Amino acid sequence: MTTWVVDASVVVKWALPVQDGDTHQEQALALLKDIQMGNCQVLQPPHWLAEVGAVLTRLAPKQSIRMLQNFLAMEFHMTTEWEVYEQACRLSVDLNHHLFDTLYHAVALQSSNTLFVTADTQYFRKAAKLG
Repeated sequence: MTTWVVDASVVVKWALPVQDGDTHQEQALALLKDIQMGNCQVLQPPHWLAEVGAVLTRLAPKQSIRMLQNFLAMEFHMTTEWEVYEQACRLSVDLNHHLFDTLYHAVALQSSNTLFVTADTQYFRKAAKLG
């Protein structure tokens, strides 16, 4: 079974209506469907819900609490292993990028048979060569 690390840029697409010109919405919703059907697992860094909540309360304040409750009910597995933080710090320095984004990537790099998905094109361009 495939395990995914899903960064906040993708999770937010699950909750908010399609934005004009959004080329990643369909893929994000297809992944959500696979997760809901039990076709794959999700492994997240511990800050994922707070980061998603920050975006949702800004973009959809009236619905944000309900949306967060729905995401929490999905009961994603989380990791707090030191090696994840260590690698995330290194990635943050090496790529000159925010630690919150590199934490998702580090979870995938530290976990075997785990894939990282992001809709953050800036981070993707910087980090694609790393896997």
